[in-house]
Amino acid sequence: MRIAFGSVAAAFLATAVGCAHGGEATKVEDSQPVREYRIAREDVVEVSVWKEPDLSRTLPVRPDGKITLPLVGDLDAAGKTPAELESAVQQKLSGLVRDPRVTVLVRDINGSRVYVTGMVAHPGAFALRSSMDVLQALAMAGGLAEFADRGEIAILHADGTRHVVDYDDLVNGKVRRKLSSGDTVVVP
Repeated sequence: MRIAFGSVAAAFLATAVGCAHGGEATKVEDSQPVREYRIAREDVVEVSVWKEPDLSRTLPVRPDGKITLPLVGDLDAAGKTPAELESAVQQKLSGLVRDPRVTVLVRDINGSRVYVTGMVAHPGAFALRSSMDVLQALAMAGGLAEFADRGEIAILHADGTRHVVDYDDLVNGKVRRKLSSGDTVVVP
């Protein structure tokens, strides 16, 4: 008797769950638009040319922002999306290889970094993997040191602008400042 009841209950539950998901899905939208990833210096990319293993390579983006491929030579990679780099390699190979099909994969993301320095537990450079704000960067640095000035945290943006925030405003959600690659957070 229990087995029959359990089977009926399981069938009912499966039907109810199926009905709940059978309708239109609810879309959760992020307030920040998602930007396409741009290759940075020190990233590692894999350039694969279909049916041409001798032309395919996994290589780092040099400090000058370029990569070097056989038959192609130097190509600017930093600042391009993977699709833009694919197109550039295809154009260079079109006169040398019949119908080149190129794929670019970003293997390691090393170029996008933020820096936290000053009165924090572990100052240093931290990988910027996705959208990161000041509070998250401070958490990655181990938090504020005991005698840190909580009211004068400076954000030095890579574009040369400077902002000062209060730690308590960050924690209370009054201020939320996003960081970009190359930004530095200074805790006096």
